[in-house]
Amino acid sequence: MLAGERPGGNAISQELGLSASVLVNVAGKSALARVIETLEASEMVEGGLLSGPVEKIYRDNEEFRQILSASSLQWTAPESGPSASALAALEQLDRFPVLLTTGDHALLSPGLVDFFCREAMKMDVDVVCGLAPYSIVHAAYPESKRTVLKFSDGQYCGTNLFAILNRAGKAGPAFWRQLEAQRKHPWRMARRLGTGLLLRYLFGRLSLDQALESLSRAMGCRVGYVRIEVARAVVDVDSVADRDLAEKILLQ
Repeated sequence: MLAGERPGGNAISQELGLSASVLVNVAGKSALARVIETLEASEMVEGGLLSGPVEKIYRDNEEFRQILSASSLQWTAPESGPSASALAALEQLDRFPVLLTTGDHALLSPGLVDFFCREAMKMDVDVVCGLAPYSIVHAAYPESKRTVLKFSDGQYCGTNLFAILNRAGKAGPAFWRQLEAQRKHPWRMARRLGTGLLLRYLFGRLSLDQALESLSRAMGCRVGYVRIEVARAVVDVDSVADRDLAEKILLQ
C-alpha cells in the first residue's frame, strides 16, 4: 500500500494541518485505518507492506504505530515517487501475486477487493488495473470532479487498484518510474509512450484494448484491466471535497 507524501505535504494534509494525508478523518476514522481494516477483512489479501510516509513522520506519530500494530502490515520507507515506492516494495516482498492500492482509498470494501483480485488472477497477463465506467460514476456522483480516460469505445476512471501477477509484472512500475523521472520533460515522456499513441488518444481514435496493447509493448509486459461496476471504487480522499463526498457516502 502506498502512503507517501509529496515534498512539503499533499494538498489535503497542508489544508487540514495533518502530518500525513492518509490520516485524514473520514466519518470518524482515518482513511488509512479504513483501508487497512478492509485489507485485513479481505479473503484474498494476506499481509503486506505500507510504503510511507517518511520515517520521521512515521516514528513521530503514535496513530501510525497504533494502526499498524493491530494489522499484519509492516511499514517500509518510501522512495522518491509512487512507482519507485511500488517497485521497492515488490522487491522487498518477493512474492506474487501482489495487490497494490493507496492509503487514502477510504471507500474500499472487502468485497470489492476480493472481486478485483479474483478477476485479475483469471487473466493471462502480468499487470492488471481496475477501471470503472465513467457513466456510472457520473450518475452516482455528478458533483465530483474525476480524471476521465476517454477512449473511442468508452470513458473510464481509475480505481487505484492494481495487481502485479508475476515477476514480469515488475516491468510495469519500473516503466512508470522512468516516466515520473521525466515529468518535467513532457516530450520525453511522449516519446517513451509513443507520439502516435498519444495523438490517436487526443483525437479520440484509440480504443481501450488498443491502448493496453500499445502500453504492453512500451512497458515490456502484458497489461490487462478489470471492469469494476462500482462507482465508489474511484473515490480516493486526496482533497477536502473528496473527504466530504466519502463521508456522505459512508453515512448514507
